[in-house]
Amino acid sequence: MKTNKFDCSKLSVSHYYITFGSFLMLFSIVLNPSGVFAQKNPFITHMYTADPSAHVWDDGRLYVYASHDVDPPRGCDLMDKYHVFSTDDMVNWKDHGEILRSENVEWGRPEGGFMWAPDCAFKNGVYYFYYPHPSGNDWNKTWKVGVATSKSPAKDFKDQGYIKGVGGFAMIDPCVFIDDDGQAYFYYGGGSKCEGVKLKDNMMELDGELQQMEGLEDFHEATWVFKRNGIYYLTYADNTPGNNQLRYAMSKNPLGPWEYKGIYLEPTGCDTSHGSVVEYNGQWYAFYHNKSISGQGNLRSICVDKLYYNEDGTIQTVLQTK
Repeated sequence: MKTNKFDCSKLSVSHYYITFGSFLMLFSIVLNPSGVFAQKNPFITHMYTADPSAHVWDDGRLYVYASHDVDPPRGCDLMDKYHVFSTDDMVNWKDHGEILRSENVEWGRPEGGFMWAPDCAFKNGVYYFYYPHPSGNDWNKTWKVGVATSKSPAKDFKDQGYIKGVGGFAMIDPCVFIDDDGQAYFYYGGGSKCEGVKLKDNMMELDGELQQMEGLEDFHEATWVFKRNGIYYLTYADNTPGNNQLRYAMSKNPLGPWEYKGIYLEPTGCDTSHGSVVEYNGQWYAFYHNKSISGQGNLRSICVDKLYYNEDGTIQTVLQTK
């Protein structure tokens, strides 16, 4: 969060006669050997969105849970009304509509707003939607992490209160990672501090003491944790003035210690950066936001590009496309 076309050349075919259908197939193969057209960015253009949290659920669709920059802009204090978007081809996206707003949060800040970067997890037939929200007028000192639940990934979410023992000054951007053995882990952070801990099976209580995530370099906010080939990755936004980047670290343990590896997403033009990483149909993707539509840092738009790894598991720098 926060506080803060392919441009392809024309194909020229000479000396051969091909049907129109064959031409389209050839065009597709030349353009993208996998046969899947690349995503146009930003991929949500009818409203302003930021902080994309991407997940693939059992129905075979990829879902993105995003925060909402309200237009006309005033600042991050107005952010509200979470939406969910999904796709089954990485080209056509469905807006499932609003799933939660500050008015639905009885324990929250009376003035509303401040519905910042969320995340979602699925366990035992229930979808758990995690979001940061202040509980008092002194917003930056009263952060808590709320939890709303539903039997559906994109509707009927009801607030269930907040996670006890979590919150305080600048502690935002929740992330919940569920390991292969079913154990869930909770992470969040801000103000240069990142913490993590196991969650109990009810997904709303801490199972132990919060631990500082050791080994991160220049951590600011936007924690995201995922696993690939037995290795855990923690990505986050740094403190680069006016142009936050996304960095990452790797570990053999979901709670670290972490080994810092570098920058995988360079500045997007926004003063903030926030992203997620997910595998879908055998391809890894990096989600993030920029301001290419509005030109304003508080009217952002979510984007996605393919993500690739080196042989040693390190992440290649993402090529940001338009």
